[in-house]
Amino acid sequence: MRGLLARRMKFHLLGAFVVSMGCATLYKFGIADPRKRAYADFYRNYDPMKDFEAMKAAGVLESAPPK
Repeated sequence: MRGLLARRMKFHLLGAFVVSMGCATLYKFGIADPRKRAYADFYRNYDPMKDFEAMKAAGVLESAPPK
């Protein structure tokens, strides 16, 4: 029973490190990178004046009433 805590601690610390690195890697490649690509694709073709005119025509903006 001597050294049981120290042996278990080494195993659990190593396991926790491996699991945390795995989760961080999965998050980066599964969520963060696709989200960055989606934002880049959206803003590559985004026309703010066209969006403004659409909101203006819909009556969303109080400062720019629809015609």
